[in-house]
Amino acid sequence: MNNFLKNVSIYLIGLLFLVPSVQAQNFDALQELFKGSPVLNKHYYGFSLYDLDSNRFVYGNNEDKHFTPASNAKVFTLFASLKIIGDSIPGIEYIEKGDSLLFWGTGDPTFLHPILDSHRVYNFLKFSGKKLFYVPRQTAEPFYREGWSIEDYAYDYQPEIAVFPIYGNLVRFSTLGKDIIAVPKLFNQKLTIREKSARHFNIVRDIHSNTFELTNLNPGVSYRSSKPFRWSDSLFVDLLSDTLSIQVTLLNNYSKPLDTKILYSVPRNVVLREMMLPSDNFLAEHLTMVAANIRYREFQTDSLRAEMQDKFYKSFTDSIQLRDGSGLSIYNKVTPRSMVELLLSVKEIFLDYNQLFNYFPAGGIDGTLKTTYTLDQGVPFVWAKTGTIHAVYCQSGYIVTRKGRRYAFSFLNNNYIGSVRPVRQEMVRIMTFIRQNY
Repeated sequence: MNNFLKNVSIYLIGLLFLVPSVQAQNFDALQELFKGSPVLNKHYYGFSLYDLDSNRFVYGNNEDKHFTPASNAKVFTLFASLKIIGDSIPGIEYIEKGDSLLFWGTGDPTFLHPILDSHRVYNFLKFSGKKLFYVPRQTAEPFYREGWSIEDYAYDYQPEIAVFPIYGNLVRFSTLGKDIIAVPKLFNQKLTIREKSARHFNIVRDIHSNTFELTNLNPGVSYRSSKPFRWSDSLFVDLLSDTLSIQVTLLNNYSKPLDTKILYSVPRNVVLREMMLPSDNFLAEHLTMVAANIRYREFQTDSLRAEMQDKFYKSFTDSIQLRDGSGLSIYNKVTPRSMVELLLSVKEIFLDYNQLFNYFPAGGIDGTLKTTYTLDQGVPFVWAKTGTIHAVYCQSGYIVTRKGRRYAFSFLNNNYIGSVRPVRQEMVRIMTFIRQNY
């Protein structure tokens, strides 16, 4: 019997040495792909792969180097929101005093949002039967976060951050006959014609005001465009009064009491999915504000990031640096390995992989990966958050192979020259190789 146990022990020890050697040989083939890539070796890239079934890192390439993650930073916002925000988004805080209703913003991005608005807050204000008073609140940070590009003020992916967003803080322009109309309609009063010559019809907002200039060309019958507007308390009150057809009064210097009531607006998970799939910067920043307001009763997003760092991210193998919730900041710095460790933390929140994958674009199916991957054997195999700004393209998420193995991965690319297309195609080639061979 002793000889039998000894032989079994020797056999098991042999297996322990055998498995890593097989894994190493297999991942040597992946290493050769990276080493021989004519695209990746022209810029700065990093990759980390973690086997979810055996619970270990199995391959890395520059996995400990720091990169600008772009919208991969939204995975941190997803994690913080899941940890702090309850089932629904707080829409407003309010108190009733006699015939008056006083209300405060919570950072909720869904009010009159063209996709997400539930009209719960709108109907509450509209049919309250009381005099409406909006009370401003202060924020700890400016309407743009550190490291944002100021020249992007004119684009719809960078609306201003506000205590009480309305219409997604965007003006939506479209054609009606030969005319341009704006929604909210209040901005129709702020359109001017620019007489300078131009090749194409365009609408440009002055950086310091809400004056929108139109080129003196025919916009065509199907023109559509969205532009950020300059948010202010007074403009918000004007827009809300016009929308409700009820006078809303701005009430300054009124301290918010501790016993305010909360009206909830939209299910949290609906907003999180809308943030993750199309990679919505506006939603990401305001979810961070909502979480900070819940945590501190103030919009201290820097404090929230510091607390999350101390409570969760401090245990990561590599240090990280975050300055916003959307990934627009060029000051954000993460490693591929830290992104994978974050993905592992996110996974632990969910009961199964179907719930988890629901928050990530599915390659060949939806979101920012809809046209990036093709289905393999009729099914998607990558679920990942993308990240794209100038000279940055990243993917971090999960992959399921033909053999049924599940991996978490992070693939970060920085400082390439020219189009993102060859970088994206090379990433797809390598991820598809992993799908087919591991």
